[in-house]
Amino acid sequence: MELVHDALKFMQDFLQQGDYAKSVIKSYQVWIYAVLFLIIFCETGLVVTPFLPGDSLLFAAGTFTSMGLFDLAVICVLLSAAAILGDTVNYWIGSLVGPKIFHKENVRLLNKEHLHRAHRFYEKYGGITIVLARFMPIIRTFAPFVAGIGKMTYWRFLVYNAAGGVAWILTFTLMGFFFGSQEYVKKNFSLVILAIIVISVMPGVIEYLRQRRKARRDRRAA
Repeated sequence: MELVHDALKFMQDFLQQGDYAKSVIKSYQVWIYAVLFLIIFCETGLVVTPFLPGDSLLFAAGTFTSMGLFDLAVICVLLSAAAILGDTVNYWIGSLVGPKIFHKENVRLLNKEHLHRAHRFYEKYGGITIVLARFMPIIRTFAPFVAGIGKMTYWRFLVYNAAGGVAWILTFTLMGFFFGSQEYVKKNFSLVILAIIVISVMPGVIEYLRQRRKARRDRRAA
């Protein structure tokens, strides 16, 4: 937690340094584009990296874009491509090796509870899970993997994947673009990012608590 706090504080201070922030980002713009692409791709494409900061990173990218440090069209297209490609890779990993992993009790680097939660979510909502999961940290990393395990038709998956990926990227990037430049946001950037994280994880928490209550009722009924 201390590392996250320090990172957010650094970004908040960085935002308030105006010309210095602009000169640093412009000097390394191509590399920053590459890093943003890589983080979004890894968070969605590798089932072992659900901890990467997707929502908050997109908001921050939108904020820097509103300051003229990035090109909005490039950011949106580049990160949409990263999100769609990431889910595609994750789907095929799930399709090829998922069934073996899913039935193992202990898998290094893989949280089985997250996997089972995504599986339950997928069983309940079907294909639309690929879209809904984009807005739910952790679930979005495991949903395409579960779709691959379930042998969801690839072209059907691709439609949901593209729709969800573009919607997710545009939502959080444009939020940062339109609201990130506000003085209040600049001065309280870490609080805003934490609020985004809390709001993002709330659906997953609510679903988890609902499942816990249901399980208790089922045990009492039995």
